[in-house]
This record gives sequence, structure tokens and C-alpha cells, in this order.
Amino acid sequence: MRKCVKILVLIIGVVTFVSGVVQIFVPATVLGFIGAEISSYTKHFFAIIGMFMALFGGMIVHVIYRVEENKAAIFWSGLQKIGAALAVGIGVLNGIFAAVALSVALFDALSSLVLFYYLYLLRKS
Repeated sequence: MRKCVKILVLIIGVVTFVSGVVQIFVPATVLGFIGAEISSYTKHFFAIIGMFMALFGGMIVHVIYRVEENKAAIFWSGLQKIGAALAVGIGVLNGIFAAVALSVALFDALSSLVLFYYLYLLRKS
């Protein structure tokens, strides 16, 4: 079971990293996909968010491949995913993003559950 969860955590890290890099380089495309306003301001700030996503995703991947896994990194990544899910959900409620953005919020919310479950397994062993 732990191996399956570890693979899920790795996939979450890779998806988070890749989507962050995409947001850095083509923020308008992603903003258009989620139905948000596209301006120089939103593109700039969305690229900044992408940078943090890439950093957290990279950290998750890095932790998975360390001999001694870093529980603190998994914990903080789980919190980042909860924050991202809430921020996107609030954005949808406030009409900033289209309903399709809820798929992003759902991915982040489920990712946080997987990360915290993986942390539980690490602490248990």
C-alpha cells in the first residue's frame, strides 16, 4: 500500500511541477482555459503562482527520491495544496474563474489528502 501511495505522491509532484512551469511561461493560455480575465496584471501574478507551484512540485519529487524522506516537506506541501484548493474555490465563487477551475481545486484537495495519508504512513513506520 505504501508503494502505491508513494507513486501517487510522485505523480502529484510531477503534475504540480509541470503545471507550474506551464503557468510561468504561458499564463494567458491557462487563464483562458479556466475562464479568468487576461491582463498584464493577471498574467504576471499567475506566473508568480506558477513559480511557487513548480517549486513545491519539485520539492515533492526531490523528497521522494531521498534516502531519508523529509516529513516536513510533505507536511508543508499538503498545506500548500489545501491553500490552493481553497483559493481556486473562492475564485470560482467570486466569479474570477469559470466552473471548470473547480477541477483544479478538486485535484489540489485530493492531492492534499494523499500527501497527508503518505505522511501518516511515514510516521507510522
